[in-house]
Amino acid sequence: MAEKQEREKSKFSIIVPTYNERLNIALVVYLIFKHLRDIDFEIIVVDDGSPDGTQEIVKQLQQVYGDDRIILAARPKKLGLGTAYAHGLKHASGNFIVIMDADLSHHPKYLPSFIKKQMETGASIVTGTRYVSGGGVHGWNLMRKLTSRGANVLAHTILWPGVSDLTGSFRLYRKSVVEDLIRSCVSKGYVFQMEMIVRASRKGHHIEEVPITFVDRVYGSSKLGGSEIVEYLKGLVYLLFTT
Repeated sequence: MAEKQEREKSKFSIIVPTYNERLNIALVVYLIFKHLRDIDFEIIVVDDGSPDGTQEIVKQLQQVYGDDRIILAARPKKLGLGTAYAHGLKHASGNFIVIMDADLSHHPKYLPSFIKKQMETGASIVTGTRYVSGGGVHGWNLMRKLTSRGANVLAHTILWPGVSDLTGSFRLYRKSVVEDLIRSCVSKGYVFQMEMIVRASRKGHHIEEVPITFVDRVYGSSKLGGSEIVEYLKGLVYLLFTT
């Protein structure tokens, strides 16, 4: 009963950064509405000037679902993942923040599990993990799986973050916590997620995990390349000496 009352008092602001996600964003939005029928939420799409018409699709979705439920927080160009979340927070009216990808690698069906875990434990952060029982990866070849696992093991060995999936980016935060963490973080790209969870652990925030299956994007191309891998390694060294 208490859990139901707490859920009824809570509002979830779901921040979805996009760049060239015209083929995915409508399905992501539909699935969020499908799986959060009894939850008070809003979706904040932070689009970095996508040339493929992503913003036009979002405006059409606003006509269907309402511009109070779908908020377009547009930016003129790609300015980094960390700043995208900070920009989305400016538009968030919820007391909880969910961050997730727009490419269907983070399936909205897991959102009720995130919310349930937070209500049961009172956690400040609930993060999705591929590396516990019930979690996994679908659609990656062996080399990419080994690269991801190796990166995670390396980060654990160096940083001891206290979570099983350091590089995951499907998370639920208390709004006050994510605001504080963003102010503490300096990374702007893919290292941002790692820095967020490491700093959260160092600050003593209560972190819980939910197993998820990460699915490789169906439409569009991956934005992870050699420069992001170099950035990741630099980020590990930076966090080793600053946290």
